[in-house]
Amino acid sequence: MLNLAGKAAIVTGGSKGIGRAIATALAEAGAGVVVCARDESETKRAAAEIGEASAGRVLGVAADVRSHEDVRRLVATAASELGGLDILVANAGVGGGFGPIDEIDPEDWHRVIDTNLTGVYYCCHEAVPELKRRGGGWIITIGSLAGRYAFAGGTAYNASKFGLLGFSEALMLDVRDHDIRVSCIMPGSVDTYFNDKEPSGDSWKLTPADVARTVLQLCEHENRSLPSRIELRPSRPRRG
Repeated sequence: MLNLAGKAAIVTGGSKGIGRAIATALAEAGAGVVVCARDESETKRAAAEIGEASAGRVLGVAADVRSHEDVRRLVATAASELGGLDILVANAGVGGGFGPIDEIDPEDWHRVIDTNLTGVYYCCHEAVPELKRRGGGWIITIGSLAGRYAFAGGTAYNASKFGLLGFSEALMLDVRDHDIRVSCIMPGSVDTYFNDKEPSGDSWKLTPADVARTVLQLCEHENRSLPSRIELRPSRPRRG
């Protein structure tokens, strides 16, 4: 069984859905975890609930990944409270901005790009020096199959996820000589709070736990191996 005792992790977008499942899995494996989300009460409540059933220390830090200052404070808090940083899971993301390009408001465009792409840049910009100080670690970005397969009405979302994949792969080349491994997990349909909707209960979809399990499996790899891109699909998607 994976033992992450003594390791410190940040999970953005960690108060619910995929992020919460990942934070829970890391904490249950013994890691100290900082759960980050925008809403302070949700973040604190999620951290307390995860911590009650976990071996690792769990903290909640409210932060908006679109704000460089918020992210700087988030990473500094994690390093100070947990003694360093070993794992960054850049999960925070939003949907929206769907439709023909001439109908997408600039505000929606920036909300999607600034969260799904620029927010990951801020997190990695601040986390990499901490990971170097620890002698290495993991950066795991949570992308989407929409980062490889475009769809009509998806200019903003596709741009953010195509960009995230390119960012992740370039970052992997930048930091691998520091023993920092970078992986991008690209799920298909997940039954979660995507685009502010409640989970549907559709049994054919992936669950947040499926993505969390993939994160743990990455952490189990020997240092010599690096699965840099993981496409995770429902095994039997709904037809029609």
